[in-house]
Order: sequence, then structure tokens, then C-alpha cells
Amino acid sequence: MTESQDRQITAVGNEMSDSFLAAKQRSDNTLRKIEEDPSKFTMLTGDRPTGRLHLGHYFGTLKERVAMQNKGVNTNIVIADYQVITDRDTTEHIRDNVMNMVLDYLAVGIDPTKTMIFTHSAVPAENELMLPFLSLVTEAELHRNPTVKSEMEASGHALTGLLLTYPVHQACDILFCKANIVPVGKDQLPHIEQTRNIARKFNERYAKKHHVFPEPSAILSEAPEIPGLDGRKMSKSYGNAISLSATAKETEKLIKKSQTDSERLITFDPVKRPGVSALLTTAGLVTGRDPAEIAAEIGDGGAGMLKKYVIESVNEYLAPIRARREEYAKDLDSVRDILHDGNRKANEIANETLDQVREAMGMMY
Repeated sequence: MTESQDRQITAVGNEMSDSFLAAKQRSDNTLRKIEEDPSKFTMLTGDRPTGRLHLGHYFGTLKERVAMQNKGVNTNIVIADYQVITDRDTTEHIRDNVMNMVLDYLAVGIDPTKTMIFTHSAVPAENELMLPFLSLVTEAELHRNPTVKSEMEASGHALTGLLLTYPVHQACDILFCKANIVPVGKDQLPHIEQTRNIARKFNERYAKKHHVFPEPSAILSEAPEIPGLDGRKMSKSYGNAISLSATAKETEKLIKKSQTDSERLITFDPVKRPGVSALLTTAGLVTGRDPAEIAAEIGDGGAGMLKKYVIESVNEYLAPIRARREEYAKDLDSVRDILHDGNRKANEIANETLDQVREAMGMMY
């Protein structure tokens, strides 16, 4: 490596560090303001309907969405069905996935009278924002987004136009409803920064006197990284995730077959004992206890006792969520009505925002 390349890498690293520190400070300041007056904030979050939601989703995002909703923040959730085809060749199970996602939302405490739930494909005006927004982003900026690179590599697909531009599509999700806060992990900060840039450029170019869009702040998630039952990242594709829709028996079976190791004494060591530590982490999350404390309590009880403890703890924690889910599942027409109502509200908002965009651009004829 040349001295020049070394300096460039160092400069990029310093820039990323500075950006994170600025985002963290903005996030902390925003959280304080939310506590003072939550009604001033509009939040946008969402999920791709590629399968069932699991414990990782719950502790990673869903629990915080419910908390924000209940504080009085104007909350909105997009079921990003169009983004499924960024890296997949089929939509075979998408209808079932969307309905199950709505059921999971309702089961964990998302209240449709307080939170708007909608799908990409049902809101044409939101998607039309892609056209002016793409004019505000350069090809280099699109290629530079690290999440696009990592998702392209993970999918094994060729880089499609939709995958390349999906951070701009996310900007449409955030800005169509004038969201000013977006809960994200550190790895998603580039998406929020791109959204902020798009909002800033649009306002500077077309709406200097009366800004159309806010520049949203990232709310950095404090949620711990949640491993799957095998110690790897929790993922449906790995088969190591406990779905919120799983029955108690299915959960028991999944945990029982999870891999541990031959050592009888139970200790918490994520590096050397990923399987055992993943089970301890799961137990810690659902009981609110320190995984190391649980390990010490089980001691030389071995993997059998550990798995028994995890099964009982997880099933006890999920019991009320599962009970609510079963109740909602008895009346799927009402669940569809909730989604249809969310889509109707989203269309009203998106049409109004698109009209503001057209007016700012002088395109009202």
C-alpha cells in the first residue's frame, strides 16, 4: 500500500468517525426533546416482508416502536413490499408475509389508531417522489453507500437499478410523511445522511423560502446485537431465529436442537462458546437478567438444564404476544381493514406532499 493510499484510508476513517459522533450527538439531543414534547416528532420505520418477524426484530426495533407510539410520537410503519424485489426473483409468498407482518405488529402492541401501517405498492404518489429525488443524487453517491455494497455481495445477484437506488426509495418513505426521526443502527447511518442531503438539496434548489422537507435525525438504537440460537446473526435464512408467530411447541423444538458444546459447566463466553452464549443472551433478554448471572446459576447443570431454562423463559415471555396474535388471526377481515385504512391515510399524505413538490418545482398545470 502506498503512503497516499494509506492517507486516503485514514481520511475516510476519520470522516466516518466524525459523522458518527455528529449523528450520536444529534440523536441524544433529539431524544431529550422527544421526552419534552413527543407531539413535535414524526417517526418512520419499516420492514421488508421476506418472512416472519422474530425475537431479533422484537428486541431490535419493535419494542422501541411501541414505546415511541405510546409516548405520543406520530409513528408510521412501511411494509416495504417493493424492496423485496431489490435482491429476490419472486414475490410468491409476499401476500402471506404481509398479512403475517401486520398480525405481528398488532400482537406486540402496535396500535393502528396511533400508528399508520401501509405498503409501498399501495401508495403511488410516494413512489413518484423517486423521480425528482434521483435528480438530486449522483451516481458516485449511489455506489458509495456501504449498505448497497454489502447487500449486493450477500445476495449474490447482479446489481439491479432498484438495489442501487433503494436508499433513495427509503428517502421517499421518510420524507413523504415529513418524518423528522428515524430509529436506525449505526450501519444504517449512511441512508439517513443521504435522506438529509436529498431534503436539503430539494429545499435549496426548489423551495428556498418555504422548505418542503425536514432534515430527519437518526435515533441511534441502544438495542444489543441479538445472536441467533447458533451464535451467528439471527436470521430466518439460517434457521436460528425464534419467530413471534411460532407456537410454544415449535419454540421448544427449535431450542432443543440448537448446538452447544461438550463442556458441562455453563459459562458466558460469546467468542469461545457462541452456541451456549447465544442461549444465555436470549434468556437474558426475555428475563431482564445478566446472561453471566444465569450461567452461574445453572453452573454444572449442563446444556440440558440451560435449554430447559431458555425454553421456559422464552415461552413465558411470548405467551401474551401469542395470545393477542391468535385473537387477531380469528378475524383476518378486520386485519385487512387496518392495512387498507393505513394505505388510505398514506395516500392522502403522499398526494399532498407530491402536490407541494410539484408546486415548488413549478409543475402545477
